[in-house]
Amino acid sequence: MISKLNRLQRELPEGFLVDAAWLEARDYSSSLRSQYVKAGWLDQPARRVYRRTRGPLTWQQVVISLQILLDHPLTVGGRSALEAQGYAHYLAGSVREVHLYGPTRPPTWLGDLPLDVTFRWHNSLRLFPDGPVPERNIDRPLPFGGGDLPPAPPGGFMLQSGGRVSWAVRYSSKERAVLELLDELPDRESFHQVDVLMEGLSDLSPRRLQELLEACVSIKVKRLFLFFADRHRHPWRARLETSRIGLGTGKRALVPGGKLDGHYQITVPADLHGAV
Repeated sequence: MISKLNRLQRELPEGFLVDAAWLEARDYSSSLRSQYVKAGWLDQPARRVYRRTRGPLTWQQVVISLQILLDHPLTVGGRSALEAQGYAHYLAGSVREVHLYGPTRPPTWLGDLPLDVTFRWHNSLRLFPDGPVPERNIDRPLPFGGGDLPPAPPGGFMLQSGGRVSWAVRYSSKERAVLELLDELPDRESFHQVDVLMEGLSDLSPRRLQELLEACVSIKVKRLFLFFADRHRHPWRARLETSRIGLGTGKRALVPGGKLDGHYQITVPADLHGAV
């Protein structure tokens, strides 16, 4: 048992968590796990979830555990990614939800963890069925200790400090995150908050935007993004090749009683129509 415990201490960093399936795959039986919990070597924050305790559990530790140890292709995106990158002042509300994007649902035990945030899953295939997606060989950032972050993954993703822990969280880049946020319009996000946010996004990468807009399959999201981009006339807008971005045909009624934008054929709030 001691040799297995030593191996577990090497394979499961303090503070992070794994599920029973992860432990069973490494030959830690249910009875052995119970012994470790009883002895205080493992904590059990939820049913069939285990952790080597190191202070209070944070949502960043949970996400890193999902991304690295449990190998779930999940990314912190949308509103949460923009908040983490310094745009929270454009988006009303405090951090009570963490928005996760990926092609498959996260484990159901996320909702049972003792945290003051709620995880909300979004199916990334709605926007990017064929990519860009996180690459497996980039999904495992090496630990870092206050120095430079690991290299940023390609495809609209970035790595950022996980707070008090020494590994990085994978987030959507701000270019990808704003497209994810636009997908929430009009039901779960405000046109006017997005308008203020877009006004502040003067430093987006036109190369990354071009890649993402060409890969995105949501006609609504692409039309909305270009509408707001035209409205705020940032320098990067002129470098986008709109002819390579499929915008579909027909009108999209997004706001009841709104005003139709003739160029992009979408209805928007009347007071947002036209350039600022």
